[in-house]
Amino acid sequence: MSIPELLETHYRDRTTPKVFQRGEQYYHSGAVVSCCSRGNTIQATVEGNEVEPYRVSLQFDSAGIKQAHCTCAYDFGGWCKHIVATALLCLRQPEAIKERPSLEQLLDQLNPIQTQGLIQKLVAKQPELIDDIDNIVTQITQLIPQPATQAKRQTSVDPQPYRSQVKYLMRNALNYWEEGLEDDPIAEELPDILAQAHAFTEQGDGNNALVILEAITQACAEDWDELTDYGGDSDYLMSLLDPVWAEAILSAEFQTGEEVDLQINLEELQDRLGGTFHLSSAALRQGWDDSALEAVLRGESTDLWQDNRPDYADKLARVRLSILERQQRLEEYLNLASAEVIIPEYLTMLTYLGRVEEVMAQKSQITSVEQALEVAKALREEGDVWEALEIAQYGLTLPESEPRHSYWARMNDYEPVGIHRYQLADWTSNLAEGLGEQEAALSARIDAFKAQPSFKDYQKLPRLAGERWSTVKADLLQYLRQRDGWSVRDAKVDIFLHEGLIDDAIDALGSYCSDRLIHRVMDAAIPHRPEWVIEKARHYAEDIINPGKARAYDEAVEWLRKARAAYLQLGQQSEWNDYRTQLMTTHARKYKLMGLLKTI
Repeated sequence: MSIPELLETHYRDRTTPKVFQRGEQYYHSGAVVSCCSRGNTIQATVEGNEVEPYRVSLQFDSAGIKQAHCTCAYDFGGWCKHIVATALLCLRQPEAIKERPSLEQLLDQLNPIQTQGLIQKLVAKQPELIDDIDNIVTQITQLIPQPATQAKRQTSVDPQPYRSQVKYLMRNALNYWEEGLEDDPIAEELPDILAQAHAFTEQGDGNNALVILEAITQACAEDWDELTDYGGDSDYLMSLLDPVWAEAILSAEFQTGEEVDLQINLEELQDRLGGTFHLSSAALRQGWDDSALEAVLRGESTDLWQDNRPDYADKLARVRLSILERQQRLEEYLNLASAEVIIPEYLTMLTYLGRVEEVMAQKSQITSVEQALEVAKALREEGDVWEALEIAQYGLTLPESEPRHSYWARMNDYEPVGIHRYQLADWTSNLAEGLGEQEAALSARIDAFKAQPSFKDYQKLPRLAGERWSTVKADLLQYLRQRDGWSVRDAKVDIFLHEGLIDDAIDALGSYCSDRLIHRVMDAAIPHRPEWVIEKARHYAEDIINPGKARAYDEAVEWLRKARAAYLQLGQQSEWNDYRTQLMTTHARKYKLMGLLKTI
């Protein structure tokens, strides 16, 4: 397919200004040494700081760049400089892109015997491919999809290394908290240790996963009493352990009586940890042989809990869905997701199975912006871009789930109010603009701005609004004046200063904000509101000088420089001199301050 016509601003929006600048330098230096297109994919080789060049892949659809990938290690959000350089080559030098046949076109040139020979040569070079081919052929040739098979491990893992990791982690956490540090080693490191157990579960080896989990949980329990004295949160710990245990249990093979022994062990562990293994206990009770569950999986019932649905039902259903998907039991997956009303998973699976009409007919089941974004992304991934846009626009009419604000959550899990609506609106605007739907792109960009005001999004709006920008701008500025809170303060100041609205920028500062922001507003306000600058600058300086905060005298002098500039703006040089003399007379014995005042 041909590359859609995109503006450079589309590329700038995908990364930071600094990374874009570095990518542009790479482009101009000729770092993109080769670039070819195969169907809807651009593949490029880009020289960087390593001996081996990086490989970049850009996947297009009718709305623009759907996916971008680079083999470099950059992982700070947005595109890396190598992707930017490749995208700029596509935009500015499309003639430099060599047209190569897609995989489908290459295979179309071969007859069945030649295709078979090609596959045999590939397997000869990479023998491990035979397992993937075996699984795929089985799925294609069977009327009912079969689970992907894994070679069963013949030996048990040694739990001692995992136990040692957790014992060290618990001691480390105790030392941190005894010293009064706010860091939480458990939240930072325990999920990574649990992931090692979960890797066995993902390979279908629930039994060895349980061996590891028992060692991890026993090690936690041995030191947990001491940790709770310093604020260790049992509920948070159980929220990490329980779903991993449940998935391992549902993936394991038990001998007679082993489930009872494991249940007794779990009850002992939860007593020592001060929590409850809700999911794991339910997984042990139900297994896969529960009659109500079997009826649901066959599509014969939607009542799994006989009107006694527990609070953890959704979480347990998602654990089961993960296993069913891994085992390619897709109809059972759909039946369970439908019965348990796990809407995003249900609709995305329909999408991946090509049943898009069913997805669109059931879009009213989507109840939040988060669900809408998940389904819309799945639709675009499968090439259904217009349906993706319809779902995304529908999602913007829905409410947002409550953000997570747990003390024990990792800092990068913090979700400010409006973040999900912003993510959906931003994604929708980019998609709509790529499809040439300017009105939809503008509407979604306004939604994004209102959800999370920022100067970056404000700057995108004039292009989308076109001749209506003056009207749209007036509405957005009025909206900003009515928004309050520290989270939008920087955006308000940036935008009001950009528009020359000094009084609004002053009002946006509120009663408390950073010195950096106040200095910015003062610099802009000196020609327009010098009296305000003098009043505020003197106040901030005197709050440092009068109590004798010697370490902050440099800051006081910076405030006084602002005051001096405002006095001079008013033509009041003598008033400034009088004020400075007064300060030097009153604080003559503050020798460090005197030296600094003489520099003004």
